[in-house]
Parts: sequence; C-alpha cells; structure tokens
Amino acid sequence: MNVLTIDKKDYIIVPKKEYEHLVVKAASKTPPAKKLSLAQGKKLAYKLIDEWAKEK
Repeated sequence: MNVLTIDKKDYIIVPKKEYEHLVVKAASKTPPAKKLSLAQGKKLAYKLIDEWAKEK
C-alpha cells in the first residue's frame, strides 16, 4: 500500500487483489434487497405515490 499526494490530497494505492477483496467484503455487508409479494408491492407503491403527490 502506497500513499500518493496530489494537490494536497492523499490517495492510497492498493494492489488489485486487495482492492477486489475489499469490494467483496463491503458488498457482503449490505443488507439483501427485501422481496415483497405482489399485494405488498402494490400497497407500498401506492403509499409512495401518495407521499410524492403530497410533496408537490
């Protein structure tokens, strides 16, 4: 790992394998997408549409 300074900003340079490992590690910490049934999705969609309409 090397530190590179450009315009008074520090950047860290890591090997490609380490970067890919960090990306995989970060992606595994994100919560999975919530799956809804058709009825639940429809209900959520109408709720979001109502909130959007109130904002305008």
